[in-house]
Amino acid sequence: MTSHHPFAGKVLDETRLELGEGPLYDPELDCLWWFDILGQSLRRLDLASGSVTTQTLPFLGSVIARIDGRSHLVASDQGLFLRDLGSGAFTPYCELEPSSRGNRSNDGRVHPCGALWIGTMGKDAATGAGAIYHVAGQAVTRLFDKVSIPNSICFSPDGATGYFVDSRVNTLMRVPLDAATGLPAGDASVLIDGRGRPGVFDGSVCDARGDIWNARWGGGGVDQYDPQGRHLARYDMPANRVTCPAFIGPNADRLIVTSCFEGLDAAGRAEYPLAGATFELGVPVEGRIEPAFKP
Repeated sequence: MTSHHPFAGKVLDETRLELGEGPLYDPELDCLWWFDILGQSLRRLDLASGSVTTQTLPFLGSVIARIDGRSHLVASDQGLFLRDLGSGAFTPYCELEPSSRGNRSNDGRVHPCGALWIGTMGKDAATGAGAIYHVAGQAVTRLFDKVSIPNSICFSPDGATGYFVDSRVNTLMRVPLDAATGLPAGDASVLIDGRGRPGVFDGSVCDARGDIWNARWGGGGVDQYDPQGRHLARYDMPANRVTCPAFIGPNADRLIVTSCFEGLDAAGRAEYPLAGATFELGVPVEGRIEPAFKP
């Protein structure tokens, strides 16, 4: 039976972001990186001091991945870029799609082998405008096409299973993978049908046991599922439109959740005054440090 938990966490960062997304813990710097996609900014929270800094971006950034102690990979509406850690400068790395498609990047995550899965979507969320890609070095392979809102990209600890969702469809998909390459080794199938209850699957992350932690956008909570798709727990959140979870800390034993106020009218923002803030869930977790991208 699913256990239900009221919010026992805290606000980690009070700044209200229009579309908070793409959180990543950096163990080398002991900091959290995340985006306001529509606000075109990259935020950094140093866990030891609690200080937050913001970099204004020249594009719509959505995913950041570690490479080494000198640079990161950043996904955007203009393709993939290398970001110099010291200066914050961006260097083009490779394209995902022709700019004529009018898309932007959305959800993505690095597979344990070091390859990136990255989804794209129409800037106006047009039905079927996006896709999900596999990026190994600078080799880009389209995995799934006609995706409207790609989300929940995450991987089992052994790299043999991948997960993703088109939030417009709202069914969490499971696909067998070649653990050495992160490429599909079979067809995708429905693991969890998320239709018929409030909200949709947004960002997800897998813990060390293989459980899936999902931010339920429009459902005001974080859900925990086991690898067989059984609903283990529901954690209420003080924002309705939560977007993506991430494990943080040297032991990856804390969970943070981003949120947004995108699309909320004045009444909606009054009902959820913390919409767009970034939260710590406040429960112990057995997380994992995200793997680095291999350029």
